[in-house]
Amino acid sequence: MPRRRPNAAERKLYVIDTNVLMHDPTALFRFEEHDLFLPMVALEELDTHKKGLSEVARNARQASRELEAIVSGHEAALTEGFELAGPSGGQATGRLYLQTEALEVELPTSLPLSRADNQILAVVKAMAQRLAPRPVILVSKDINLRIKARALGLAAQDYRNDKILEDTDLVYPGVRALPPDFWETHAKGLESWREAGHDWYRIQGPIVPELLLNEFVYLEGPQPLEARVVALEGKRAVLRTLTDRRHEKNAVWGITARNREQNFALDLLLDPEIDFVTLLGQAGTGKTLLTLAAALAQTFEQKRYTEVIFTRTTVPIGEDIGFLPGSEEEKMTPWMGALEDNLEVLLGGAHEGGDWGRATTGDLVRSKVKVKSLNFMRGRTFVRKFLVLDEAQNLTPKQMRTLITRAGPGSKVVCMGNLAQIDTPYLTEGSSGLTYVVERMKGWPHGGHVLLARGERSRLADYAAEVL
Repeated sequence: MPRRRPNAAERKLYVIDTNVLMHDPTALFRFEEHDLFLPMVALEELDTHKKGLSEVARNARQASRELEAIVSGHEAALTEGFELAGPSGGQATGRLYLQTEALEVELPTSLPLSRADNQILAVVKAMAQRLAPRPVILVSKDINLRIKARALGLAAQDYRNDKILEDTDLVYPGVRALPPDFWETHAKGLESWREAGHDWYRIQGPIVPELLLNEFVYLEGPQPLEARVVALEGKRAVLRTLTDRRHEKNAVWGITARNREQNFALDLLLDPEIDFVTLLGQAGTGKTLLTLAAALAQTFEQKRYTEVIFTRTTVPIGEDIGFLPGSEEEKMTPWMGALEDNLEVLLGGAHEGGDWGRATTGDLVRSKVKVKSLNFMRGRTFVRKFLVLDEAQNLTPKQMRTLITRAGPGSKVVCMGNLAQIDTPYLTEGSSGLTYVVERMKGWPHGGHVLLARGERSRLADYAAEVL
């Protein structure tokens, strides 16, 4: 059990709930200089959850291995606590304490000790009384447990280390509005030239330190500008104007951009130097249609990619309908309604040769568009493939890393999603793998991101998304 040390009042004692370790097996190393206390009931729950192939079971097993690495060979320190500095590589400097004795404490009769959650509350209350005035704080992902702890006058916190952003309104949009006086404030030393059908500007001024590589900038007014930051050279930035995909002559597989953000998205999707693209946006902003149009154009017309691989997470909105018959592709068919809907739109313009010609074109396109399940991605390498990952908001950061590292030479990966439509019960907008990759990959020379702000599906869909 932890004892008071000379500066103990400055070091908090965090009591760790089981779900924290099952959510992040390395959580024991995330509390810096503070001490940790692991109740015996938490170890029991870890043991009951370790069987199976689910993400939770894998995390429970990894957490148990981390605990063994900390404890093994230091049994004499059982009452003094185990140093975390060595096993954590210096990330944590506190100590880990395990419950070694029964703690006598009374809880209200409405909280029976037969429940594991209430046993954890009893441990927190006993430690708070024993170590006062030292702060003793419960850390749990369980909202109801935190509420019960606060009702008993105990300190409780959510585990926040997994959250990339506290406020998802601050997610990097990939698009920046330039100030109205942009040309005046950046006129000094301005260089401009025309090359490969685009206007290029080398600027210096107050906005340059704020810019990121592959960020889009725009200016409205008498001297409008839509450009992408293609280079940062110390105190200077190079901007390159875009091809206007809103014009029919620049259509991509018959599709034109309907707004500024869609034009930005197509610029990334069609650029061979961009290997990784993330598209965020609410329902109906055109993420799937634009991506599929760009994929088909580069696969069939430019021969840049050999196949389009389309995949998504299989998380149902309502009750699960059970097992599905057939091969991998047949099992994935019910989840690929979005792909079929958009292929219908893209193939609807293929009128050459009448119905027969349209059917032949459809068969040819579908032969190059493969549907794959995420479950069989580990160990694969995709060479010269256009990999589309739909509904990416339902992936954890670890799953996202596994999928993106499948990309081989000449491949492009596009992740699409809507953070307002997370169906996985253990993820939030702040801890989603999609938020994670947007923040970690921003500013990379071969990656880009666009937040699609305006819905283009229908007036009904736009109004419903706004008011419902």
